[in-house]
Amino acid sequence: MRGLGVTGALSFWRRSPRAVEALWDARGMGASSEAIASTLGLPRRSMERYICRCGGLRAQRWASPARMLSYDERLQIKDMLREGRSYRQIASALGRAPSTISREVARGSMEGTRGRYRPARAQQQSWTNRLRPKPLKIPADPVLHAVVQDWLEAKLSPEQIVGRLQREYPNDPRMRVSRETIYRTIYLHARGGLKRELTALTRTGRTIRYPNRRPVSTRGRMRGMVSTWDRPAEALERKVPGHWEGDLIIGKNGASAIGTVVERFSNYLNLVRLEPGQNRVVALREALVPKLVELPESLRRSLTWDQGKEMAQHRQITIESGMKIYFADPHAPWQRATNENTNGLLRQYFPKGTDLSIFSQLDLDQVADEMNRRPRKRLQFATPYETLEEHLLQ
Repeated sequence: MRGLGVTGALSFWRRSPRAVEALWDARGMGASSEAIASTLGLPRRSMERYICRCGGLRAQRWASPARMLSYDERLQIKDMLREGRSYRQIASALGRAPSTISREVARGSMEGTRGRYRPARAQQQSWTNRLRPKPLKIPADPVLHAVVQDWLEAKLSPEQIVGRLQREYPNDPRMRVSRETIYRTIYLHARGGLKRELTALTRTGRTIRYPNRRPVSTRGRMRGMVSTWDRPAEALERKVPGHWEGDLIIGKNGASAIGTVVERFSNYLNLVRLEPGQNRVVALREALVPKLVELPESLRRSLTWDQGKEMAQHRQITIESGMKIYFADPHAPWQRATNENTNGLLRQYFPKGTDLSIFSQLDLDQVADEMNRRPRKRLQFATPYETLEEHLLQ
């Protein structure tokens, strides 16, 4: 296959389903385009055009569901018809309904052949019917389409949209849609009908789907740290509010930063602006302490941070705020999973490479307010505001 031209390559994708399956399998395992193209013996650019045309999404597999007649069953129908058996007898032998056999014979018989049943023709027609273009659910329903588009513009993730639909339309099956359906409608915008601009509102802002990649953290260590393993037991659970996780989002060229502090029980978020040009250790303490002091004492139980050196004055922060600080292990972001997830969401507002110094504290407060009004799956799609307010009222 090596040396195929562009036209030949595109034809290959249509005619070689095994190679297509091999492509998506290798891509799902993180193989590079160059490696996949070399293995399949195809031009890399042709393969990448094919992937882009699919929106980075693996084509749906067409395995025959159990409810569909197989080709073997169609051959048996032909043989039993030759033997003179009735539709009811054939249905009993195959474990099918008589009406199924009747419709199958009617569809699979050709005019001009005295109504003789043709299993090969019936099988081909079955596959043709399955492969015909089918409308995606979201653009086919104006009400569902409008709701999904509005929530995407409000920066809700597809998973949050699915949960919120279940919460706000519990008895309306028309408003049921899966997360994957939303992603397919976004990535296949040419067919799906959602605005092309909405791809920029997904967390990654990508126009096609890429395999997940894991970043590698390389932070240094500090002295005098108290390990996250020494936190009280209640901090490990999410039954009591007041336990927070924090980190920095770094801006362009590492010259600017924003502090993010998230409450574990409710996912409530606070953002703090670090003064640009100031020593980052001092800037963090001066920005963070006032935010912590504003909280009720019952919400100042603990703060878990990574081992970034910006927290070198952690003892002073504890003295000034009354909040104990614990440090996660190196290369263990799952010990601050709430904060890590929130920082990923915040990249919708502050993409990598952004100069964060242009944002005022008022700007950050507005972003935090919007985030705190987002429904969350872990909260049964209530919002952080609703969750924390309900607990405080109790």
